[in-house]
Amino acid sequence: MTMKSVDLPHLRSVVLAGHAGAGKTTLAEQLLYRGGAISRLGRVEDGTAHLDFEPEEQKRTQSLSLAVATFERDGYRITLIDTPGYPDFVAEMVEGFHAADAALFVMDASSGVEAGLEKAVALGRSTRTAACFVINRCDRENADPTAALDALRAEFGNKIAPLHLAIGKGEQFSGYVDLVHRKAWRFDDGKETEIPVPAELEAEVATRRDQLLEAAAEADDDVLTKYLEGEEISDQELDACLHKGVRESVLAPVLVASASKGIGLTGLLDALVRYLPSPDEEGPYTAIEKNGTEVELPADPAGPLLVRVFKTAADPYVGRLTYVRVLSGTLRSQGHVWNTTRGEDERIGQLLLLHGKEQEAIGELEAGEIGAVAKLGVTETGDTLATRERPLTLPPIAFPEASLMLAIEPQTKSDLDKMGPALQRMLEEEPTARVERTETGEQVLVTMGEAHTAVIIERLKRKFGAAIATHVPKVPYRETIRGNTKVHGRYKKQTGGHGMFGDVWLELEPNPGGGVEFAEKVVGGSVPRQFFPGVEKGIRETAADGVVAGYPLSDFKATLYDGSFHNVDSNELSFKIAASMALKDGVQQAKPALLEPIMSVEIRVPDASLGEVNRDLIGRRGRVLGMDSRDGTQVITAHVPQAELFTYAIDLRSLTGGRGTFSAAQDHYEEVPAHLAERVIAEHRKEGEPAGH
Repeated sequence: MTMKSVDLPHLRSVVLAGHAGAGKTTLAEQLLYRGGAISRLGRVEDGTAHLDFEPEEQKRTQSLSLAVATFERDGYRITLIDTPGYPDFVAEMVEGFHAADAALFVMDASSGVEAGLEKAVALGRSTRTAACFVINRCDRENADPTAALDALRAEFGNKIAPLHLAIGKGEQFSGYVDLVHRKAWRFDDGKETEIPVPAELEAEVATRRDQLLEAAAEADDDVLTKYLEGEEISDQELDACLHKGVRESVLAPVLVASASKGIGLTGLLDALVRYLPSPDEEGPYTAIEKNGTEVELPADPAGPLLVRVFKTAADPYVGRLTYVRVLSGTLRSQGHVWNTTRGEDERIGQLLLLHGKEQEAIGELEAGEIGAVAKLGVTETGDTLATRERPLTLPPIAFPEASLMLAIEPQTKSDLDKMGPALQRMLEEEPTARVERTETGEQVLVTMGEAHTAVIIERLKRKFGAAIATHVPKVPYRETIRGNTKVHGRYKKQTGGHGMFGDVWLELEPNPGGGVEFAEKVVGGSVPRQFFPGVEKGIRETAADGVVAGYPLSDFKATLYDGSFHNVDSNELSFKIAASMALKDGVQQAKPALLEPIMSVEIRVPDASLGEVNRDLIGRRGRVLGMDSRDGTQVITAHVPQAELFTYAIDLRSLTGGRGTFSAAQDHYEEVPAHLAERVIAEHRKEGEPAGH
């Protein structure tokens, strides 16, 4: 199917967001089918949905990445961006909000306001995105669309305006009443018929229409005055208020549907076109000029080029597929653009319109349109494309911080060569994941959670043939001493010809925060100056390898104060070995201790979870430093040992019903409690080799 070109007022772009399992993909599938963009309905459960086309999505029957599909209806071109509701894949939802002009929040009629919906609405508010709600799955066994509507109003306030009222619920769900025009519609076999408003619903219709009027009147002072004075408001006035109110984010209308039965979709399509903003109503967009000044640009195909890159998909066959939203100007196939984020020229090959996994070649993308381009060289998610003559940039996309850490290693020798490049390409499409090398020499993959890690590992194997294994990272402990001692080290090897001879006396003392310090106070040349570097090298190299448990020894001072030498046999190496022997013996005598990294942690949780989260922190040997209330959430600051935090991303999610988040940064080192230190040392002896080797 080929798209006709449309002007700005006839463009709509809508991101679908909400909790996992609310039926977003099924809803999108139905809208595409009705718009004629797909010839048969796919099903998420069978793995045939057009927008869940990655093998990992089909296996799990849930969306893991955003998918874009464009269709036409009555001269309007509507682009849907379906996003995952599962918290591990929140980056995909963030990308969707940076591409679309409006949001459709999808809620399950049989549940309250779940964490995924809360996150989506918070993101919508922070990006000032116009929105509608749809209460979906009204046909489910324990569905209660009216209770769901009340839950929305209780959670988000009276801006939530009922537009449709469900007729029946569960098996009996058969249609809806349009509260603007007070008309009712019933669905039989996908066909809808107008029916009189059911008598038993008249009182409810009056109550809900009043809630709608109250919310809509906020958009227009004259109508508000009429409403407050009890005057009649016409359907036209109400419709105009809704139109204005939604676009100005003063209110959000609520519709009802069953995507699986095809009920309520005509009304939904109508509302998307009627109430949600077109690009020319959405703008202007704020960009930054080369000299740092801000400029407002309207959505205008004839304006200066300004393109937001909102997603990257890594594909071993097509190469990199870059998803773009044109905010201003016109992007043409086979042209050149300037990547202002990287300061490099990019050649644009074939531009594509996206219909799920199907792609349609297109000559140009104008302001307000969403599409993709393959095989760009340097462009990454969040970059801005413009022209070299006017290198405008957009503020970067803010992604949430990943916090689940897992050490990774190749499964076999052959995976070793593939792992590096595969990870690099994989991370192009994962703006929240990263790979770090730790002090212990391990490579650590940091992700949003268990499912995120599992999907990255599956994709690495499927797309790039790299199989990787994971394990809990090693804690970068350190060793130190708590006492003072004097110790002797002597290395002597007589053989034919030159032998080896080194003899030192060291004084060891604690040096908190001072790393490794070497000094000498040799009196009367008992150790000649030329051997000092050997002594220092012996101390530093042995300290780096660790003495007690194979972790670096630090925060101590070693002073060379005496020794002896042999005119022929002494050399730098002999003294290096003698110093190493002395240090190993001395540490055991100087009250050795193990230190662990303590992290400074900031945790955001809902009020209701505060007590439980604090109790859990104490169980992790954490110290709560303070609590502060910010935007309706509690912010806890604490010091927690790193060893207790590797799985915290998973545990915090289950403690808070998916609502808690945290960030952590290394703060300082503290002594490990004796019983835990013994366990670490015992494990080291069992391995029989120093860590990091």
